[in-house]
Amino acid sequence: MKHFAGKTLRWEWRDGIIELALDHEPANEIGTEALADLEKFAAAIPALAPDTAACIISSGRQQGFSAGADLRELYRSAETLSEKERLAGIRQFLERVHAVLNAIDSAPFVTIAAVHGVCFGGGFELALTCDIIIADKMARFAFPELRLGLIPGFGGIPRLKRDLGNAFVRDLLLTGRSVNAARAQAVGLVAQLAAEGEALKIARSTAAQITKFDAVTRAAAKKFIKPIPHDELRREIDLFCELFTRPAVMAALKKFVESTDAMPYLP
Repeated sequence: MKHFAGKTLRWEWRDGIIELALDHEPANEIGTEALADLEKFAAAIPALAPDTAACIISSGRQQGFSAGADLRELYRSAETLSEKERLAGIRQFLERVHAVLNAIDSAPFVTIAAVHGVCFGGGFELALTCDIIIADKMARFAFPELRLGLIPGFGGIPRLKRDLGNAFVRDLLLTGRSVNAARAQAVGLVAQLAAEGEALKIARSTAAQITKFDAVTRAAAKKFIKPIPHDELRREIDLFCELFTRPAVMAALKKFVESTDAMPYLP
């Protein structure tokens, strides 16, 4: 399936390059609808792979790449359930998310995240599955989950640890603060810094360069340099589920849902 248009994203294959655009109001939150569309993309990867050199993941929303998990949906789906039911539901959801992100992470073609605006929480975790992050100078990255009594649950910490030093990871996780694109580039998170509004243009130029190389060598190099931390990812799901059952988490989610802030996900 070389062309797809779903409720929350779309993709198109052309000349060996896939362009996948997240496009879901208001800020590309990842809930059940977005996950279902991402699962369709993950299922299409084996068929797309032989003819694909690179895949660009970007956003069609002005607010940014993605504000993260759909916390409103998460709260509303959990508030009337028993603790046992909540735990079963969140574990199933996280296992589906991890399966999709692992598929993108391990795709034999090169994946490029073209980031602008907010790239927080689960959206940041999606970007971290990509081989290369290209960000415009106004992009910001954050893991604000601790203010909800949670940790990132979509595989973010193991993947960030894979790529960067622990000092930066601890700072980002334990403070919940966002960092700008310039600092993200300085620590090695962002590969290329683009002018405002130019991230997708630079990503397309980078993808075109990647098409010049041998597919077998490219896939082997990626697999060698970017192993997936499966054990840590499984432990992350266990820890997230353990934290999620606490009343403090539901109280924090309720406060988020009832917030009147225009962008309550901002740290």
